[in-house]
This record gives sequence, C-alpha cells and structure tokens, in this order.
Amino acid sequence: MTAYLPEYAEKLIRGRRAVRSFRPDPVPDETVRAIFSLAGAAPSNSNTQPWRAEVVSGAARDRLSDALLAAHKHQRLSVDFPYQDALYSDVHQLRRKGFGEAMYGALGIGRDDREAREAYDAESLRFYGAPHVALVLAPSNADARMTADIGMYGQTLLLAMTAYGVASCPQGLLGFYGDTIRESLGIRDGKVLFGVSFGYAVESAPVNQLKLTRAELEETTRFHE
Repeated sequence: MTAYLPEYAEKLIRGRRAVRSFRPDPVPDETVRAIFSLAGAAPSNSNTQPWRAEVVSGAARDRLSDALLAAHKHQRLSVDFPYQDALYSDVHQLRRKGFGEAMYGALGIGRDDREAREAYDAESLRFYGAPHVALVLAPSNADARMTADIGMYGQTLLLAMTAYGVASCPQGLLGFYGDTIRESLGIRDGKVLFGVSFGYAVESAPVNQLKLTRAELEETTRFHE
C-alpha cells in the first residue's frame, strides 16, 4: 500500500530556499551521486529525459569561475536561449522588484549603489562560494517545449538536494555564458539553460535568512468544474 506523507512534502518543498552564501566544505561524492541519481527520476515527455548535467568541483570549478569572471569583465555574453525583460508582465516585474529589495537590503546594499550591486552580482560567477556547481544543458536542437522537461528535472534536482541536507542556488545567469562554459569544460554540444550552485549553507549569513512571500493560490490557479 502506498504511504502518503503530505506533512513531509510540505516540509521539503516549503523548506527549500535559494542560498547565496556557502561554506567551502565539499559534499561527499557518494551524496552527490545519490542526489543526481534521484533527480534522474524526474518526469519527461515520453520518457525522453533530454537533460544533461555537468557537475563541476575542485580545480575544474575554480577554472570555470575564472573563465566566467573574465567573460563578464569583457562583456562576452553567449546566450543559448534568448532573454528579454519584456517577457515579464507588470505583476512579474513587481515580484522581481520585491525580491531585489529584500536581497540587497539583507546585504546592506542601497538601491542607488550601482557599484556595490555589480560587485555582488559578480559573486554569482564565483557560485557564492559553493564548492560545486552543476550546469544543466539541453540538446543542441532543443526548443522551448523541450525545456519544460528540463525545468521539471531542475526542480526535482533542487528537492533531492534539500532532502539530502544540501543547500542550493539555481542560477539563470550562468545560461548567459554558454560558449565560456562549453570551452572551459570541453563540451562540444548542448545548450546551457541554467546552473545550480550547491554545498552547505552559511546559516548565519543575512542573505540566507530571506523570507520571501509567494502569490496567493487564487492569483495563479483557476479551478474549473
């Protein structure tokens, strides 16, 4: 008989949060492998499983970070999936603004302190100090529909990390440096969709204490009978 454990699902899903300050301690190899094995149970269209993850640690992680910072400095963007702010409606922009105010407020960075904001943004290319980063790729011919499968894999991966006591931060910005990532890691094909920095959180860091609100159910969901 199937056991239903909604209280554990509530704790796991609502307990997951994006962490932006990590300890340098690496996650044991067996735990990393268990997490990515579990993430592979994610659903996909006709069981195609179109995702690929490149897990980067140690010296390879440091080389990748250096390459990303150099690309950022020289504004060498290579976006595999086009992006523009106009994709977001007014309500989405309002939520983004609220998040930005909360995060930069926790960091003590003022709204008009552009230099400090840009310096902190570069920290994302150091993976916020995380000892590991996973780059999640789609096939080279992937379109928007296939990325839905990869999004489901991404959420499964984040929840698997949470279940194993590993902190994470999904990073869309890493998808803006596809050529740099492929060159640094010796990848010949695939489109970089996003990255996930992961490790163990610095629990006392103010930026890790953010309490973000979610939209009310009625704002995002309609029930038809």
